[in-house]
Amino acid sequence: MRLRAVLLPGLLSTLAGFVLGGVAPVGYADTVKKIADTGQITLAYRESSIPFSYLEGPGAPIGFGVDIAHKVVEAVQQATGKKPVRVLYQAVTSQNRIPLVANGTVDLECGSTTNNVARQKDVAFAVNYFYAGSRLLVKKSSKIKRHADLANKTIATTTGTTTFGQLRKLSLENKLNLTVIPAKDHADGFLLLESGRAQAFAMDDILLAGLMVNAKNPNDYEIVGEALQVEPYACMLRKNDPVFKKIVNDTIAGLMKSGEFDKLYHKWFMSPIPPRGKSLNLPMSPLLRESLQSPSDQPAS
Repeated sequence: MRLRAVLLPGLLSTLAGFVLGGVAPVGYADTVKKIADTGQITLAYRESSIPFSYLEGPGAPIGFGVDIAHKVVEAVQQATGKKPVRVLYQAVTSQNRIPLVANGTVDLECGSTTNNVARQKDVAFAVNYFYAGSRLLVKKSSKIKRHADLANKTIATTTGTTTFGQLRKLSLENKLNLTVIPAKDHADGFLLLESGRAQAFAMDDILLAGLMVNAKNPNDYEIVGEALQVEPYACMLRKNDPVFKKIVNDTIAGLMKSGEFDKLYHKWFMSPIPPRGKSLNLPMSPLLRESLQSPSDQPAS
């Protein structure tokens, strides 16, 4: 296979730099080679991370992150000379998404995954493409408005997310005596709140907004409390794979520079979206707008 002859402009120089420098890591360029050899790429998707990655129907993932992942696929097709590259989908959860990327089952995950220092020990992240904050979804009738109102209450959050640890820290530092119920996914966490088994569902504010706008009775709920931490979202890929990471980074940065990113943002955050045809009506935050001018893969702590 003549992989070298079909690499994107700029990738050859990246490859040469690593090899000549004597620092080429184990597994170097595996993803690009794998796709070139097989003619297919495996994309991860979430079932209920609205509006980033969720199911419109059986086996039909859609969302902001899914659209971005498909833009990467187009770039990979150009890089490998494979037209078209067959796209395979793999459902992932908050618990198994990192292992499935690390072990090669999934080639790329563009959803609602926070780019942080701890996770960078196991996987790599592309440039950040969204910034969220961990907050609370509650029923308006609960009278919960701030974290202090959570004392001695039961809170749901999704297993395998950064919010789980944040709640434990919040409870200990403020002596709130929280009971935290682990949910298998975001939809399950909302059901725990809806059914009354939990008095609040703690998760990233944008994901809470997606769940609320698609609820049977959206006006019964509200998002409250200050953000526990800023959560930068980024596409996740395997470590030690600079060629593939360059393709992903160049694709996302290119979308940001060309204005295509703005169009995708408007599609998923400012326009009616499935399944109920309602809009999140969430303008781009100043932090995200600023990052479009200088894309970065800077992690959260």
